[in-house]
Amino acid sequence: MKLNTIIEKLDLEIINKGNLDIDIEKGHIGDLLSEVMRNAEEKSIWVTHQTHQNVIAVAEVVGANAVLIPEDLNYLPETLEKAKSMDINLLKTKMSGFEVTGKIYNILQK
Repeated sequence: MKLNTIIEKLDLEIINKGNLDIDIEKGHIGDLLSEVMRNAEEKSIWVTHQTHQNVIAVAEVVGANAVLIPEDLNYLPETLEKAKSMDINLLKTKMSGFEVTGKIYNILQK
């Protein structure tokens, strides 16, 4: 499913706009960067509470097409700058990580 479709269906806020016409096939939720690097897959949306710039490097390494923070958290300014330079989609939502992950799962299963 296209990322822009997921964004529309879940009313996600776009913080940094990269390629929104990219396919999302899987999702991953995790805050421990080494675990994400080991288990996240390409063409995924990654839900995390981490807002520092290292998430951009991890997203790039694993091929995650978007990083999504829940609970109306805010990315650090240096994270936004790094995402802009690397063309990484940054999203946020007011939903909890549990809620948004379940909704993403249900959307991808249809």
